[in-house]
Amino acid sequence: MDKRKRLMNVQEALALLNRLSEAESDGGEVSGLSDVSWVCSASDGSSDSDPEPPRNVRLSHHDPPLADEPTVPAHAEVCATEPSPAQEIGKDGTVWTVMEPCGGAGRRQIQNILTESAGPTPHARHTITDKLTAFMCLCDSVMLEEIRDCTIAEARRDRATWDVSIMELKAFIALLYVRGAYCGKNIEMESFWSEQWGNAFFNATLSRNRFREIMRYLRFDKKETRRCRLTTDKFTHVRKVWDRFVDNSIASYRPGSDITVDEQLFPTKSRCPFTQYMPNKPDKFGIKFWLAADVDSKYMLNGFPYLGKDASRPATQRLGENVVLRLVEPFVGKGRNITTDNFFTSLPLAKALLAKNTSLVGTIKRNKRELPPSVQGRSELFSTKVLKSEKIVLSVYQCKPRRNVTILSTQHQHVAISTERKRKPETVEYYNHSKVGVDVLDQMARQYSVKGGTSCMSQENIPRRDFMLQLAHELRAEWMASKAPPLADLPFSGAGAEERRRMTCMKESIPQPHCDELQQQMEEKRNQTLSYSNILYIKQQHDPPPPGLHPPSRLPSCIQHRRQPLID
Repeated sequence: MDKRKRLMNVQEALALLNRLSEAESDGGEVSGLSDVSWVCSASDGSSDSDPEPPRNVRLSHHDPPLADEPTVPAHAEVCATEPSPAQEIGKDGTVWTVMEPCGGAGRRQIQNILTESAGPTPHARHTITDKLTAFMCLCDSVMLEEIRDCTIAEARRDRATWDVSIMELKAFIALLYVRGAYCGKNIEMESFWSEQWGNAFFNATLSRNRFREIMRYLRFDKKETRRCRLTTDKFTHVRKVWDRFVDNSIASYRPGSDITVDEQLFPTKSRCPFTQYMPNKPDKFGIKFWLAADVDSKYMLNGFPYLGKDASRPATQRLGENVVLRLVEPFVGKGRNITTDNFFTSLPLAKALLAKNTSLVGTIKRNKRELPPSVQGRSELFSTKVLKSEKIVLSVYQCKPRRNVTILSTQHQHVAISTERKRKPETVEYYNHSKVGVDVLDQMARQYSVKGGTSCMSQENIPRRDFMLQLAHELRAEWMASKAPPLADLPFSGAGAEERRRMTCMKESIPQPHCDELQQQMEEKRNQTLSYSNILYIKQQHDPPPPGLHPPSRLPSCIQHRRQPLID
């Protein structure tokens, strides 16, 4: 016998109540109820009337109660089936579930947790001490030696004895930085050596003709082997130097939580097989680069040029997806977010980045096959529609009466709406904040003609123009020191020989400021002597010469050649 208590249905309960006598109902014990559990949904108030049957239940008095019939709890019969959420399907079969915007942030997912600190790497922190070491951290000696060797090889095709040193090459780069700091992009380069309008920094560093020579022969690869390399690489003219620069950029800085991927047009109209025409850019013609930049510091993290159709790209992978995965490969798996525009954003890219613990936020074209057709329609102004497919959230914001913005995000699982007049969703505000990395980098590069990062990775914050000017001074310092005659080369003869010998012996023991002060005193003494010699010469020109002597026909050699030291 089954000892479990059986639940009584409504019909059995009513039949049992009808069989009760008045004596039994007034206070007697009800027989037959000790072994039965009866669940009733009657109200709490006591009443002598019969219990009211539950709502939404049909009662039939014609059907006799069945003792062996399985019973179902009353609350299970009255529970209504919840309607399934509204769903929409894309052209490729992707199912999207309509969600209501809400403000709950929820628990942060693993792809949104940054696991390493942002900023300069330990290698950069130990290397950088001033502006010059910051420059050399990105453009190291290997790059400069490669440029020097290729430049000398090109020059010796015409002039067998032509040469340039690393010091002089740094001085040449310093002049380029100064030109960019003075916004001389549209100024003729030779005008900087003008006696009337020129800059003394240029005249003191290099002569105009020497600058012309270096600019004429400047090369980044050797022409003898170029033809063979062009068959496999269109960018072979600067490939070795560019790859070294990108490697140094990656090794010197760790980005923050947000990275922007976008395109940059390097303006040029030179003869090049992969020059692009982009009418929406300020400069219509140029070389297009794919760049990844840190949103907080605007630091260029990675990049490569667009050279046309890439044979190594998989046939099933779109160009935008391939570009993003290549650019962010060194930075995935650390909880960062990638922000892209509608050229790059797609559902397969979002899934590929999610598999690497990296989120994606970006605008997406409304005609994508994976999106539902409703995103192309119009809705109420400043309204937001939220759809979700697995871990991917799609926000459709009606920003204008005839235009909406579609944002794909794996960063947000719940979309909050702002309380401002335009009621922007959280995804739109996040995209506006994180999309500017490459755009600001491009703007900074256009402001000064010198391409490349100009922010010092130290605790000192200075304007970019001041940094470029100070860097130019440090780049040419070694070259200027080699041009000045050393103190030890002064001749040891004449009345002041003993004093110069003493200064030479003290050169190593005297601190540099004191040594410079002594050298300045000697220079002033030399200038005074030259001025006195000029006065004597002018006086001789006006006074009649003594009998038997003729006036000198030219200045003394010590006055004519002022670079030579004056002998006492």
